[in-house]
Amino acid sequence: MDRRTLLSALAATATAGMAPWARAQDYPTQIIKWVVPYPAGGGTDVIARTLAEAMRQTLGQQIVIDNRPGASTNIGAEIVAKSKPDGYTIMSADNAVLAFNEHLFNKLPFNPEKDFTYIGAIGKFPLALVVNPDFPAKDFKAFLAYVKANPGKVNYASPGNGSPHHLAMEMFKNRTGTFITHIPYRGAAPAMADVMGGQVPCMFLDLASGLSIMQGKKVRVLAIGSGARSKLLPDVPTLAEVGVPNSEVFAFQGLLGPAGLPPAVVNRLNADLNKSFSTPAVQKRFIDFGMEAMPGTPQQFAALSRAESNRWGPIIKATGIKLD
Repeated sequence: MDRRTLLSALAATATAGMAPWARAQDYPTQIIKWVVPYPAGGGTDVIARTLAEAMRQTLGQQIVIDNRPGASTNIGAEIVAKSKPDGYTIMSADNAVLAFNEHLFNKLPFNPEKDFTYIGAIGKFPLALVVNPDFPAKDFKAFLAYVKANPGKVNYASPGNGSPHHLAMEMFKNRTGTFITHIPYRGAAPAMADVMGGQVPCMFLDLASGLSIMQGKKVRVLAIGSGARSKLLPDVPTLAEVGVPNSEVFAFQGLLGPAGLPPAVVNRLNADLNKSFSTPAVQKRFIDFGMEAMPGTPQQFAALSRAESNRWGPIIKATGIKLD
């Protein structure tokens, strides 16, 4: 190889080695696709669109929402896990992707610990135990006494098998030694409608979906599954306060990308996500949904996800719930 050829080869090698770093430093230079593993119009979709608009202004690039619902979020998650790790495909991930599905399915098309890059937590909102206003029990103590006196005769609704709402009630049953029959629905809206209408007497309901009907007294809130009382429902006791310890139940969301995202891209997205929490539009949306923002590092988000998986794994195994 002559000297000119050798120098050209070395230059090409050096350029190729620097290309990913250079691209990461210039990021973003094109439209970013934000996958939401739920239908348009739902709570996760609304939160994603609000954040995307806030982040667009700081990132300087358009962010388009790509709704990919189905298979308990596995369809959207698989798309992202198998996408190119360049920062132009990201997704909203929640309890299902990060903590539940690896225990609910015998086989997943992705590994939540190895096939994603954790960018940052978005927020969490607690679940509350609610009943129809005409239900005989007027407070938590009376509710617990009633269901214990009527084993198997009280039904509860949930947005679907394997949802946080379903698993919250299963944990509640385990902690209290009660037998309440599960009635799964296709989504939170029809489940809420039947609890309000009295067709099903109770459910665990997240604040994002049900805050307005809670505050409007269309359901009675007996207890909330948070570490402290909610500022939005200050008169509602926590589960711990009414005698059910170690029963914190909440839904959480965060931002993911495929495994192998360049650190500079992760840091940029994390910084812009955290910055978005201080914008008026995002703050209002979070208040409306009863959602607590969770600014922090990618490492903190990953640790939360693994901790929740480890916490819920034994509970899911004990119930025998499987989705495949």
